[in-house]
Amino acid sequence: MKKTARIIMACAAAAACLVPARATTADGGAAGRPRLVLGIVVDQLRTDRLEQLMPLMGERGLKRLTEQGLYLRDVRFAPAKLDRASATAMLFTGATPDKTGVASAQKYSPATLKREPVLRDPQAMGNFTNDTYSPRNLRLSTISDEVMIDGAGLGLVHAISTDAQQALIMAGHAGSGALWLDHNTGKWSASTYYGDMPQPASNRNYRHALSSRLDTMQWKPLLPLDRYPGVPAQKRIYEFRYTFPTSARDVYTRFADSPKGNREVTDLAIDYITGLKAGARGDAIDMVCVGLTAAPFKYVKDGDYRLELSDTYLRLDQDIARLISAAERCVGAGNLLVFICSTGYYDDATTDSEKYRIPGGEFSAKRAMSLMNTYLSGQYGQGEYVSAFCDGRFYLNQKQIESKGATREAVAVKAKEFLSKMSGVERVYTLSELLSSTTEEEEAWRLSTDPRDGADLTVEITPGWIAVDDTAYPETRTPVRRGKYGAPAIIWGKGVRQRKVDDEVDATRIAPTVTGVMGLRSPNGAAAKGLNK
Repeated sequence: MKKTARIIMACAAAAACLVPARATTADGGAAGRPRLVLGIVVDQLRTDRLEQLMPLMGERGLKRLTEQGLYLRDVRFAPAKLDRASATAMLFTGATPDKTGVASAQKYSPATLKREPVLRDPQAMGNFTNDTYSPRNLRLSTISDEVMIDGAGLGLVHAISTDAQQALIMAGHAGSGALWLDHNTGKWSASTYYGDMPQPASNRNYRHALSSRLDTMQWKPLLPLDRYPGVPAQKRIYEFRYTFPTSARDVYTRFADSPKGNREVTDLAIDYITGLKAGARGDAIDMVCVGLTAAPFKYVKDGDYRLELSDTYLRLDQDIARLISAAERCVGAGNLLVFICSTGYYDDATTDSEKYRIPGGEFSAKRAMSLMNTYLSGQYGQGEYVSAFCDGRFYLNQKQIESKGATREAVAVKAKEFLSKMSGVERVYTLSELLSSTTEEEEAWRLSTDPRDGADLTVEITPGWIAVDDTAYPETRTPVRRGKYGAPAIIWGKGVRQRKVDDEVDATRIAPTVTGVMGLRSPNGAAAKGLNK
């Protein structure tokens, strides 16, 4: 191990000699380049909500960034389906999910015949967790990778999120470390892929463990109820109050989905910035990435989360202001670059009361598989033709199909004909249709589909229905609702001039724009050029 370490250090030193010399400023930073970059991905952040609540926000957070930086009000995510993992990969690579290797957070493994996290890696041990993750399945380089390559490995890139896969994507292949919250233990966790656990995280687990503080936490409104805009009268009578008892089975998931999770991530990021002296490595750029949330809090009792969501935005603003202030104290305002991006989708999946008589029903994936197998058995002979369902996609059984002398594509067409007639199904696409897309709808779904994934059928459920995935435990129930919302992005700091862009900007332009501001090359799979600074 010692010999390997010496070789790595020698290679890094040699690489450093190949980096061209750059002009420096009086404080040691590279001229025209930031010394520290903060990358902030906010899950499900919406432009309309942000602007509605802006008058209630402070002067040092989001208001300051939108007024002084490059403010993109309408970032377009072309894929038909996104989640936190696939959207973050898109933002950091500049490529769509069909190229990144992260089409969704979950994938189906033909080898194990099970669904699993897309970044699961049995070769990578976990620190403070039993989870095994690495970024190896992410197929393209990221903003973080380009920062590390530019500095010949001398800079630091750390990522922190309550979600493991988001942290790994933000840290990239070459990053210094990715940290996430284990939802079973409440410990901050990491992958041995990046080496040893960084000291700030270990200190927090041992000396300031979340499990020792959780029972004392509560979330209540930040402001008097009459100050929140767009809240109905019945929500202004009583204050909400959420606690996080450690005895609850899913307490760490609820915590992560609340503003308290945002605060914990921010606190740890500040520990990293100050404890690791981020931005103090001379010519090398350091980067700290954080994953926060502005998603609806799904644990409301009455299904109306508007008040909680408004409060989430105001607390999010405070956390971002604290993070930026800590960074400015370390490197100075003139040496900091900040970019903030939404994940571009919005999951307000709450079930409307039956008293409103909204048309709908339940689509059971397990029932659909059973009926399709029965139908296909009548067409080709007895057998199990549909082997799995995962994330809205059905997988056919290749061995069964071959044993009957049929082709996978022919069976997929037959299965589509049957599935399309089921109640609650709006559209069905075969893999062949998506790979040769001819319509706008097909193209959107193609961009959401990894061609190596092998899913034979993609089903689109009718709005108003509940998509029930009862093929795995615990089952998930997702009310289907569609809507178009503006997703914002903000780039602020060194090298960025102030302007507001109302026109639609494709999400694949974020990564090359950010690297362009830093004077770096774009990630290797970036599909578009960056915006002018």
